Formats: sequence, structure tokens, C-alpha cells
Amino acid sequence: MTLEGQIVAQLKQAREASHSLALCPTERKNAALWSLAKALRANAGAILEANRKDLEVAKTSGRAGAFLERLALNDARIAAMAKSVEEVAALPDPVGEVIERFSRPNGLQIQKVRVPLGVIAIIYESRPNVTIDAGVLTFKSGSAAVLRGGKEALAANTLLAKMLARSLEESGINPAAVQFVDTPDREAIQILKRHPEAIDLIIPRGGGSLKDALAGSAVPVLPHFDGLCHTYVDRDADLKMAEEICFNAKVSRPSVCNAMENMLVHRQIAAKFLPAMAKRFLAAGVELRGDEVACSLVPGIKQATVEDWDTEYLELVLSVKIVDSIEDAIAFIRQHGSALADAIVTQDKEAAARFEREVDSATVYVNASTRFTDGFEFGFGAETGISTNRLHARGPMGLRELTTYKYLVRGAGQIRS
Repeated sequence: MTLEGQIVAQLKQAREASHSLALCPTERKNAALWSLAKALRANAGAILEANRKDLEVAKTSGRAGAFLERLALNDARIAAMAKSVEEVAALPDPVGEVIERFSRPNGLQIQKVRVPLGVIAIIYESRPNVTIDAGVLTFKSGSAAVLRGGKEALAANTLLAKMLARSLEESGINPAAVQFVDTPDREAIQILKRHPEAIDLIIPRGGGSLKDALAGSAVPVLPHFDGLCHTYVDRDADLKMAEEICFNAKVSRPSVCNAMENMLVHRQIAAKFLPAMAKRFLAAGVELRGDEVACSLVPGIKQATVEDWDTEYLELVLSVKIVDSIEDAIAFIRQHGSALADAIVTQDKEAAARFEREVDSATVYVNASTRFTDGFEFGFGAETGISTNRLHARGPMGLRELTTYKYLVRGAGQIRS
């Protein structure tokens, strides 16, 4: 069988399974999730061994740094995966939720009700936890999942997908509702994007190469590509607070999309704030690249290039820009940001309100780290991704964001004149 024939067969199975899954009782879906959480903890050793093989292959192929950090699993990350599954199980089932109800003067009774999307394909790269996060959210939201992970995590992803399907089967649910595309061939992406009859939505998680691969997709795409996040330290900031927020935003986990890549500092407090902040960053191994003013305040740091302001480093590298006003900060974010997460640190209520109003990102923070842009942190249990789109869903995508709705209309013989 050709690769396309194999994948189309999987898509047909997913479509068929989606019909019964849409009607699956909440209790049965939750039973499958609790079973999966238990299995993840019980099989941690096997998962780590599969991940070890993936890491060896990645290192052999020349991968290093932030890529390996995203790929690596450990006991804590497996425990976090199991906990996220339990969090999703504990969340209300969105399927069947009545969003609103109203009546018309002619007596028609109308309800707007949440329903599953149908079949959702999630295409992602090096983080194997996405197999679990995306799989369980799609499943509980009543849709079949078609999972296509990167070749670098093939061993771990294959094992995790099998565990997810087995948990469904043990709970009396068609395991075909979770399909894992196990080929490393990137032609699989081209096949997926040309089958709108079988897939209702593609959610990609990755960088520029994935964006290019999905160009011209016949299937609707809800993208999560870039995470170029900013923190602006205002002239009225609490500088100690600003230091803690900026350090967390860059250093706590630099390889993820909600990490800060550009730090903006108001000129009036730059001389007081930046040298101490830079010292702390440098001690943590952060490479700083600054504009002319930043370089004069912190001798020895690199001069930022034009390209630096538009680079999602995903590692311990940070660009620093000195701005003259909040207007300049907002204009800079509009020009260089990816609309995922941006923050202001300030004690000025008017400045905070203006930043919230004028920065059009999926998540906008006042006096908090951009690292909170995460489905788990928002109480969603997990996330299928962080959407920077403006249609259907923005920000961390949880259960409700994976549903659509339909109108139920009841009458008593009304006809339209």
C-alpha cells in the first residue's frame, strides 16, 4: 500500500470513530482518561527508554541545545503528563453545553449547543508530551485525533499513542478515535492537507518549515507557529518585581514559545535597572544582544542586529531594546511581535490599561511573566497549542476551543411566510 493509501485508510477509520465518539457519555470518556493517567505512571520506565532512543538519534543527527531540552523526558515530566490527563478528566465536558437559548416572536425555541468538531489533525515537532496533551483534549472534546509527531520523537510518540488508544479500548471506546501517523516522511503532511473530506481542522505546532509545508492547505488550519514574546519594563515599574518577572520569562524554560525573546526598557529607568538585570542574566548563562544604548550601559554585550528583533531564539539568548515611551514600546511590539504573549511591568494604572487595550496579542500581561501562557496554567488541564489566529480561537486551546456549535430549533408547526 502506498503512503497515501495508508494514511487515507487511517483517516477513514478516524472519521467513522468520530461519529460514535461524539455521542460517548462523559463518564466513559473520563474512565479512559483515568486509565491512561495510571498507565503513564506505571510505564514510566518504558517511556523513558523510548525517549532515550529518540535522544540518541537526535544527537547523532547533530541536534543540540534547546531542541534536545524540548525532546527530553524525565520522571517529573511524565508525572506532569499524568497529572494533566487527570486535570482534563476533572474538567466539565463541553459537549452538549447550552451556550445560549432564546425564543422568537413566532414561538420558535432556539438553543445554541456545543458539539465536537469531528476529526482534528495535530502536527507537531519535538515535544513528546504533545501526543498526550493533544490526544486527550481532542478525545474528551468528542473529536477523533490524527496525531503526526516529528521524526525525532518517533519512539516515544509511538508508545504514548498506543497507550492512549489502549485506554480507550479498555473503556469500551473505539480506539480508532486516536490515529498516529508513524512515518517520518514529511510527505505525510502534504497528504493530510489535501483531504478536507476526512479532516475538519489541522492544528500545527512548529516553526517556519511546518508553516511552509502547510501552505495552500485544502483543510482549514488553526496555526501555532511563532512565539516572539516581549516584556516591557515601564518607567513606573517596581524594579525588583521587574527583575523577577524578566528573569522568569527568559530563564525558567527558554525553549518554549511563551519565553521572552525581546526585553524593552524605558530610557528613564534603564541606567538603574539594566546593569543589575544584565548581571543576573549573564550569571545564568544568557547571551545578551542590545541596541546602542543598552550596549553603553552594559559593556561587553553584543550589538543587536536588525534580524535579532525578529528572532525566536528558543534558547538562552535575549535582545534588549531601550525605548523612550510606552508608545514606542507598543509600536515595537506591533512591528516585531508574533501576537502570542506580551507583558508590561508597571505601577501606573493608566499605562497598564493602555497596554492591555493597544497590544493585540492572544495573551496580554500586567505585572506577570509571559510563561503563564499555557493551557495547564490557565486551568485547561493541557493544551493542543497556543493559537495566534484571530478566528475561532486565540491563546491556549483547551476543551471548549476544540468544539464548535450548532443551533437546535423547536417549533409547533411554524412555516415561513
